[in-house]
Amino acid sequence: MAAEADSPRAPFGRRACEVADSRESGGYRIFTLIDAEGPAPAAGQFYMLAAAPDWAGEGGRPYLPRAISYARVTENPKGGVRLDFLIDEVGPGTSRLARMKQGDECFVAGPFGNRFSLPRQLNEGAAGAILVGGGIGIAPMAVLRRELVNRGIPSRSLLGFRDQAHSGGVDELFGCEETRLAFEDGSYGHKGFVTDLLLQLLEGDDSGSAAIYSCGPPAMLEAVRRICADRGLPVELALESPMACGYGACFGCAVPKAEGGYMRLCVDGPVVRGDQIATAMAGEPAVG
Repeated sequence: MAAEADSPRAPFGRRACEVADSRESGGYRIFTLIDAEGPAPAAGQFYMLAAAPDWAGEGGRPYLPRAISYARVTENPKGGVRLDFLIDEVGPGTSRLARMKQGDECFVAGPFGNRFSLPRQLNEGAAGAILVGGGIGIAPMAVLRRELVNRGIPSRSLLGFRDQAHSGGVDELFGCEETRLAFEDGSYGHKGFVTDLLLQLLEGDDSGSAAIYSCGPPAMLEAVRRICADRGLPVELALESPMACGYGACFGCAVPKAEGGYMRLCVDGPVVRGDQIATAMAGEPAVG
């Protein structure tokens, strides 16, 4: 399992955080919360979010908070931290979060879950890291990339999107250095899947020196898991699954383990080794 001994633990219960900014980014939204009470999160962790104004105003939905990975954390000059989140409007929950504006309040619980291992923890012979992100799954990859840069660990980022209308956050979160892009519609970069880029990279490199990390849609994660399994490469996946609590009480995020039985992604994940799970397709995310 991913290293978790030094993962920050969430204060019990939820707290109200102020929305400091909200802006459009390539078809997505990036909004910033000021968290004056919670600890700074580690790469791979997530939060449970609910917009305070009119959260249940659309026919009683969405009611339950939404599990969202953070995309960036910085120190807040007046105390606490500033948290950036990348949002795709796919349902009533994410649409309500995306409509928040500066000065609104958002109910926050977290950070939850474990963190990514460092490359040498994942693979003793690792010379660097390969990060594979898809859609809004680029958010935790951006966090991990910054941590690796700060530690002086080389990395390459491979990012995939359906089209340019759904490719937000790339410039702001990654820049262009050591980043390759794939678009399914061929509108930019490589025409095809981001896993095509991963296969190309593994063919050109000494596979034994690779530590691979990935986050994105379940089908993409399963493809990454299989590529790594076929080559005997260690990989950590940040999985998505329906969640209601974040504390492991509801079992809504249970996924099957390779050895049998189940794990709860909110407490045993969301970062898991590819060889720990039966399939990365096991937890289709809830709609918005």
